[in-house]
Amino acid sequence: MSSAAPEEPTENTPSEEQDQTSNRIIDRTRDTWRHIVIWLLASALIGLTGVGVAIASDYANEANLWLQEKLHWWLLVLVPAAFALFAWLTNRFFQGTQGSGIPQTIAVIDDPDDRKKSNLLSVRNLLGKIAMLLSGLVVGASIGREGPTVQIGASISHAFYGYGPFKTAEHRRTLVLAGGAAGIAAAFNTPLAGVMFAIEELNKKYPFNAHSSTLLTVIIAGLISLGIQGNYTYFGKTNVILDLSQHVYAIFLCGIVGGAAGGLFSLLTQKFTFLVPERLRTFIYQSPYVFAAICGLLVAILGLATNGLTFGTSYLPTRMTLEADGSLFVWYYGICKFFATLLSTLSGIPGGLFAPTLSVGAGLGDTLSAILPAIAPHGAIIILVMVAYLSGVTRSPLTSFIITMEMTGSNHMLLSLMITALIASGVSRFISPVPLYHALAQRYAYPASPKKKRTTSSPDDPAGES
Repeated sequence: MSSAAPEEPTENTPSEEQDQTSNRIIDRTRDTWRHIVIWLLASALIGLTGVGVAIASDYANEANLWLQEKLHWWLLVLVPAAFALFAWLTNRFFQGTQGSGIPQTIAVIDDPDDRKKSNLLSVRNLLGKIAMLLSGLVVGASIGREGPTVQIGASISHAFYGYGPFKTAEHRRTLVLAGGAAGIAAAFNTPLAGVMFAIEELNKKYPFNAHSSTLLTVIIAGLISLGIQGNYTYFGKTNVILDLSQHVYAIFLCGIVGGAAGGLFSLLTQKFTFLVPERLRTFIYQSPYVFAAICGLLVAILGLATNGLTFGTSYLPTRMTLEADGSLFVWYYGICKFFATLLSTLSGIPGGLFAPTLSVGAGLGDTLSAILPAIAPHGAIIILVMVAYLSGVTRSPLTSFIITMEMTGSNHMLLSLMITALIASGVSRFISPVPLYHALAQRYAYPASPKKKRTTSSPDDPAGES
């Protein structure tokens, strides 16, 4: 019985090889065009949304001034009720929008799973974030738009994950990273800060490609912001000059003071529930909305005690102080703004930290200049403590000095800002060893096993992200 002869491998004809090559070229071209269209569309949407949020935030701040004039003492009722309502809406309908949104963005970037999850970054959370942010500014919460704009930009770019060539966790990381960085750029017309924020804060665990799509997204979003709002600086421009040869000790003093204060804010935000008595801790766990209302009441009291200066971002008095090179603050403004921002953060309502943090630094710098007027010019001290306090809170010195420089137009103080930010970051490390945003991101981190159900809050933080 003879066995069948083995089949000989068939060779493709020249025509079939040409067809296969053509199909590969067509598929590659289609993927390339999908890639380009998605990036351009996402970048444009992030830029337009960022500018829209910025303009709406200005109107929200004006609405708060109207409320201060018309209601005044009734704010002691309105603000606590609003805080409780925002905390309830956030936990009931918009889980994952608590706080600034930067920790949530970091958690999604660090997720190794290829599956698309929409509990932290989604269109629903995007809309909720915008609504809660603007409502918080209207009632006078000491919050800013920069962190929320990071989560908003990341949510827009994340919405495109799963389409076209974007199928892996690495693709998702690139999309979210670009969206978050572009959000910073569009929020304050600070493209350099957007790129540095992506490198230093969002992308700590991964190598960054300076020629990547992230840079392109930041540029497009920045151009849209520039085209609509013009080439502006958020806190105006200052002409103050600091001679390093004569005032080098002022840099060290501002770095130490601002870094220590920023480190204290970071520590209190991370460890608040561990630092309070057990009875109060139990009360916070069991009554988070009452706790949010108490935070709102204290914010209202601080606002009225400072004649409204601590309400909202405190953008206007900070800008006027810098441009006039003279004090518009009461001596205790910096301390009051510190606690107003801390209480707004601990309450769990959506809102960012960058603008209020810079305003706290301006207030502390104003007080330091009043105590030691001979150490350096008044405006220089304010800017140095601003960058020091921001660096102390975030432990991101490069982002801190770049965003301060771009938001105040103080390019001529570049070296002084760099040194101060580095000193402040080092001082803050001794007080709060773990960087703020990455410590908070652990509360949103996805578990290693995809079978485990994930929650958006921890028992140590009943109100969500601080």
